[in-house]
Amino acid sequence: MPRLQKNDNFIDKTFSILADVILKILPTSKGEKKAFYYYRDGMSAQSEGEYAEALENYYQALALEEDPYDRSFILYNIGLIYASNGEHNKALEYYHQALELNFKLPQAFNNIAVIYHYQGLKAAIREDISISKSMFDKAAEYWKQAIYLAPNNYIEAQNWLKTTGRLKNRQYDIR
Repeated sequence: MPRLQKNDNFIDKTFSILADVILKILPTSKGEKKAFYYYRDGMSAQSEGEYAEALENYYQALALEEDPYDRSFILYNIGLIYASNGEHNKALEYYHQALELNFKLPQAFNNIAVIYHYQGLKAAIREDISISKSMFDKAAEYWKQAIYLAPNNYIEAQNWLKTTGRLKNRQYDIR
């Protein structure tokens, strides 16, 4: 089942070896082990730009993985692939599913905000001011959540929130 990596590098090889050793030591079910192998192979394919193969592996992992926390990362990575392919609505769907299982995933909040910000920019170019404002407001809310969870990250988003007046002097609310 292990994926043959075309561009094996030291980090990929090391990760794979360590993961295999850990899986042999930890008391996990066969299904959980298979799910992890699919997930690992999905990450490898994704890092090489083999998105169709990555999605196949992620969907296999999703079918086997029962732990909600682990499922959230699989869903998040599926969202990444759809976003990178320009399928923003599908990406949003998977990011939201990931957040339903793990609401402490700042990168999902950030990526949702990035998509809404992009949609706001497109609406502004079309001079559709109400849609643009709505998308920017949505982006702001998701960026606030990401920043709340990871205050030292997303500096550009923090600057955007400040310069657009969307950053209030209050503690961020968590969902």
